[in-house]
Amino acid sequence: MVDSGSGNLRSVERALAHVGGAPRLTADPDAVRRADLVVVPGQGAFADCMAEMVRRGLDDAVREAVASGRPYLGICLGLQILFDESEEHGPVAGLGVLGGKVVRFRGAGGLKVPHIGWNQVRGRDGRRDRLMAGVAETAHFYFIHSYCAAPADPGLVALTCDYGGEFCAAVRRDNLFACQFHPEKSQSVGLRLLASFVEDAR
Repeated sequence: MVDSGSGNLRSVERALAHVGGAPRLTADPDAVRRADLVVVPGQGAFADCMAEMVRRGLDDAVREAVASGRPYLGICLGLQILFDESEEHGPVAGLGVLGGKVVRFRGAGGLKVPHIGWNQVRGRDGRRDRLMAGVAETAHFYFIHSYCAAPADPGLVALTCDYGGEFCAAVRRDNLFACQFHPEKSQSVGLRLLASFVEDAR
C-alpha cells in the first residue's frame, strides 16, 4: 500500500487484511518497486496528494509498477492521480499513466456536490469486470467526491454510475483497476471486490 500522505489508509489496510491480504503500508519508493501488487488509496486534495507523491519519489515508482504489469488497485485519489491532470485547484498534473483529466461535477439537476453516499454501479455496455464476480448486478457502493475521471479513451471505463448524468466509476487496463468509490467503506460488496483483487493477484 502506497502511503501518499492522504487520508483513509488504515481502513483500507484493515479491509485488505480482513479478506486475506498481507498489506504493508510504505512510503519507500523501492518497496513499491519490489511489491507483488500495488494499492494506492486516498481521499483529500489532488494537488496535495501529487505534491507528496513527488516529494517522496513515489510518482515514478508507481508509474514503473504499473508499466511492469503488476496488479494495481487505485481507490478514490488512487484513481484520479492516474490521469494527465485535474481541474481541482488547477490544472494540476497527475501521473499521466492514463490519458484524460479529472473534472468537477457540475451539480446537474440540482444535485449537491460533493456526491456523498451509496449509489449503484453498472458494467459498461453490460460487461462485468472480473473483480465484480460474486457482486450483485444491483450492488451499491459508497462514494464521497466532488470530481470524477473523464478518460480520453472511453474503452478504459469498466464501471459507470449516475449522479446527474453518467460518470466513470472505475477503469480497467490490463492488470490496472481503479475505482472512484470506496470498497473499504462499502460493507460486504466492497470486501468482496477487495477479496477478488487479492485472489486475482495470486
